[in-house]
Amino acid sequence: MADLVTRLPKVEMHVHIEGTLEPEMMVTLAARNGITLPHRSVDDLRAAYRFTNLQSFLDLYYQGASVLLTARDFEDLMYAYLRRAAADGVRHSEIFFDPQTHTGRGIGFEVFMAGFAGGQARAQAEFGITSALILCFLRHLPESAAMETFDAAEPFLDRIIAVGLDSSEVGHPPSGYARVFERARQAGLHLVAHAGEEGPPQFVWEALDVLGVDRIDHGVRAEEDMALVTRLVDDGVPLTMCPVSNVRLKVFPRIEDHNLKRLLEFGVRVTVNSDDPAYFGGYVGDNYQAVRSGLGLTPLELVDLARNSVEASFLDPARKKGLVAELAAVPLV
Repeated sequence: MADLVTRLPKVEMHVHIEGTLEPEMMVTLAARNGITLPHRSVDDLRAAYRFTNLQSFLDLYYQGASVLLTARDFEDLMYAYLRRAAADGVRHSEIFFDPQTHTGRGIGFEVFMAGFAGGQARAQAEFGITSALILCFLRHLPESAAMETFDAAEPFLDRIIAVGLDSSEVGHPPSGYARVFERARQAGLHLVAHAGEEGPPQFVWEALDVLGVDRIDHGVRAEEDMALVTRLVDDGVPLTMCPVSNVRLKVFPRIEDHNLKRLLEFGVRVTVNSDDPAYFGGYVGDNYQAVRSGLGLTPLELVDLARNSVEASFLDPARKKGLVAELAAVPLV
């Protein structure tokens, strides 16, 4: 079954590039840039990856990003993720990045965008994997800060496919970012938002009706409101779920308790993604394997998840058609 997961052509749509910073690379970049980390070794770092909730993870996540300083650092980070994703059968990835995490440290768009472009080009040339960038606003910062970030991003919008909303969900409803999302829409960008992970189903409604998003990132708590589930099914709204992350952040006690299979059976366009794989110990293939074994998914259900990922992506229709045809030809045994 592991071979089947790898053979399935798939798209990843919920991965934070800063969350792919493996401890080994973090230590290497810290040494390269003369940064002293509070954790003395790779083993010490891995031991710190015991999270009790989203905020406990974010505290370490932002600390880790401090080692990213130069275009070369960002290129190495992007290339390493795409190489790993390609090994899992990912043909295309739509990747979140958090510019405010970097501009707040004095690192400009010209630095990380150049680095990302270099890593994307190398990976496409070597592994055939394509990719696109989704600029995420940090929701623990005010909308005025998001507006300033969008100002700074304008010269680079031709390299950005969408905007999103991430960081601490509790206490930060999507509706607080309506103006900046409308601005992004007017600029021709797609819209996505984290909602319904730790926040209530109301946040999913707001992301849909106030922000007008194309898809919901996480959305696991939508199941608490069956009218919302019906809306997701009727409108074909994709959920970019991250099962291993949900368990590591205590959203679900065990993978066996995850609601992905139930939502899939309801008819929701569920997809499987990795979120922050360096911190949660699971890239996209690991997430497919986790739900296969933990939820008892059949080979046909795994194909459904891979097909959903293609159809939920922002790829052009011709590329989607080609990937779906390729998916249909994959032997299931």
